[in-house]
Amino acid sequence: MEASIAAVTGELVSRFISFLMNKYHSLSHAQSEKVVDRLQHLLMRVSIVVEEADGRYITNSGMILQLKMLSDAMYRGHRTLDTLRYQTLQDSADSSSSSLHLSIPSKRSRTKTENDDKAMRLESEGALESLEIAVANMVEFVMLLGGCERMSRRPYDTYLYTNNFMFSRHAEKQKLLRFLLEHNDSRGDHAPAVLPIIGGGGVGKKALVAHVCGDEQVRSRFSSILHLNGDNLLAILDHGRTMFGMMLVVIEFASDVVDNDWGKFHSFLIRMSRGSKIIIISKLKRLARFGSVQPIFLSVLSYDELRYLFKTLAFGSVDPAEHPQLVQIADEFTRELHSVRGSLVEINVFTDALRRNHHAQFWRCILDKGMKMVKRNLSSYGLHPNKLIEQGRPVDITDLALHPLSLLPYTLKEESPSVTLGDLLADPSVRPEGDFTLIAWKSRIPPHRSYLHCVTSRAQDVHEGGALPARKRRGLPI
Repeated sequence: MEASIAAVTGELVSRFISFLMNKYHSLSHAQSEKVVDRLQHLLMRVSIVVEEADGRYITNSGMILQLKMLSDAMYRGHRTLDTLRYQTLQDSADSSSSSLHLSIPSKRSRTKTENDDKAMRLESEGALESLEIAVANMVEFVMLLGGCERMSRRPYDTYLYTNNFMFSRHAEKQKLLRFLLEHNDSRGDHAPAVLPIIGGGGVGKKALVAHVCGDEQVRSRFSSILHLNGDNLLAILDHGRTMFGMMLVVIEFASDVVDNDWGKFHSFLIRMSRGSKIIIISKLKRLARFGSVQPIFLSVLSYDELRYLFKTLAFGSVDPAEHPQLVQIADEFTRELHSVRGSLVEINVFTDALRRNHHAQFWRCILDKGMKMVKRNLSSYGLHPNKLIEQGRPVDITDLALHPLSLLPYTLKEESPSVTLGDLLADPSVRPEGDFTLIAWKSRIPPHRSYLHCVTSRAQDVHEGGALPARKRRGLPI
């Protein structure tokens, strides 16, 4: 039911955005400015509600669903607002491009013409009024929100909407909080409730759990929060005498676990501490079978979410309205990353480099480097660099560093020279001599994970296309 409602809502929002775009082209400049101003005002109202909801404990499943709809509409609205603002510049760029290729009309031009022919000839005022009615329907949600307990804010939380933040995941955060704070039914053998959180690499599973576990009510509810590795699941049995009270156990699984071992672990917690809860973190969907409640599935960010996050991180404190060309290049980055289901690590890697220099030529250079690297690896190995890393194979990063280099899925010793990928992208001359450790990214929020790789200039030794032995701790794709 939730999926059906969300799909219908998404379709209605998409239709409104398409309609607004078609009408925008038929308006005068003064009318266009009015459309932008009113849309910006409505988005501000929605953003206020989403931020307020994110600071309260929401236990009603219907309200959580409505929060997700509001946040999705907010990110779509921001994309539409930017598109309306910079459409004139985009049209100018398309015209210049077409003048150089008169014999081959662009696909974008054909599509735009078809859309213009089918565009509805209604007044834009009516469209905006429809959106205002939708915003007015938030009144009931806001009234119910007033009855939800407010979270205590720590100094860290002031960064949630600026720089060091856990982006989006508003509904997922509320679901996890509800699971941890609700009381178990006092029935049966008082088995601990189990919540699986399933998602691909780099989507923010551990960041979500770390953020929620930092909540004051969560920390006060459990006597201890244990973080376990699924490979050593039964090691907890040796520490039973030192464990007491209600525990929250967070287990990260890199591979499946046999049912018998899980049964022993689960039985141990039943005997040790009534009221304890378990969170499973994994990429493997089959581990959802151990859950006692509906799993939380974390997918990659939607296009609109990814675009909003990328632009926010890339521009930092700089006003994007002052750099329309950079907004267009940011859109190109977003399309490329979204097409390959880019992770949060990749987003942060590129935005870290872009934030250092807000010049169009620099941004274009970084984008070209990334696209050339992808093409080189697809040509040589037939796979995207992300897939090569996942399979334990080397990645050719010559285009990023302007020097024959290979990135390997393991790390060197701690005393080896190191450089961040952001520094290398911005200035290839910082490359250390010989083998070195490449710091793809260091997370600024808990669990503050570092993503490290070995880089070697001995490309001929590793470009055989085969998997490499795991010499050290395995890295993650950039």
